[in-house]
Amino acid sequence: MVEGILVKGYGGFYYVNIDGIEVECSLRGKFRRKNQNFLPGDTVSVSLQGDDRGVIEDVAPRKNALVRPPIANVDQVVIVMALKEPEPQLSLLDRLLVLAESMDLEAVICFNKEDKIVQEPEIIAIYEKIGYPVVLTSVITMHNIDALTNRLQGKISVFAGLSGVGKSSLLNAIEPNLSLKVGQVSEKAKRGKHTTRYVELISLPEGGMVADTPGFSNLSLGDIPSRYLPFCFPEIEKIQSGCRFSQCMHHKEPDCMVKKAVEQGEIASSRYDNYLIFLEELIGQERRY
Repeated sequence: MVEGILVKGYGGFYYVNIDGIEVECSLRGKFRRKNQNFLPGDTVSVSLQGDDRGVIEDVAPRKNALVRPPIANVDQVVIVMALKEPEPQLSLLDRLLVLAESMDLEAVICFNKEDKIVQEPEIIAIYEKIGYPVVLTSVITMHNIDALTNRLQGKISVFAGLSGVGKSSLLNAIEPNLSLKVGQVSEKAKRGKHTTRYVELISLPEGGMVADTPGFSNLSLGDIPSRYLPFCFPEIEKIQSGCRFSQCMHHKEPDCMVKKAVEQGEIASSRYDNYLIFLEELIGQERRY
């Protein structure tokens, strides 16, 4: 048997990357009887039946599994925001960062369509100060495409963000042979149209795999406990030990170091505002259940 990474499931078959070659595989009956779910990113053992066909015999335990998009063993999420058309939505950016932190995933922030701006916006400094890797890109000028490519090497990465921000265009710039369909941004809503219909891991020539995921604008924080939320904001986690109360949620409590840092401009007010929105959302979920 040989080991490979499942890259997609389609039409009742599973396609596995084995040493750079994509092999069409079927499942052993035991998996069908168990109704076991296989995801792109799963590490599987395959019995080869010729050069380009095989049977999946076993699947390794997952280190993680995303629900939306459904991908296993993800190393990092590349959050793509357009600097223009559509305007960057910091609430979505912060929501995706919280989800990445909650799953212990590395996060890279890619601000795309740099060619549409005159000067670098202030939001760049906000996230660089926190410590997130930030890459400004343009598929028109090809600026920093190499830098983004380097971030993908040797990892399974998920591209996430609103439709129309340029996820497919970026992947086409990284690997021109992909020819992924690119969605246009409608003038009426300045929102992109979905162009990705199912999740597929794409092997890159420099190493690593990426998934171009469907665009979305609403994402649930899922089962994150409200008490855990401060740990999903690195700038809050860093200073919260100085709060008067050890279980401080940095909302209405007195002598809160986090609120003080916001007042002094050490923590961005946009980040803190989104923290409070997420906190209320999670508390509301806990009350319902």
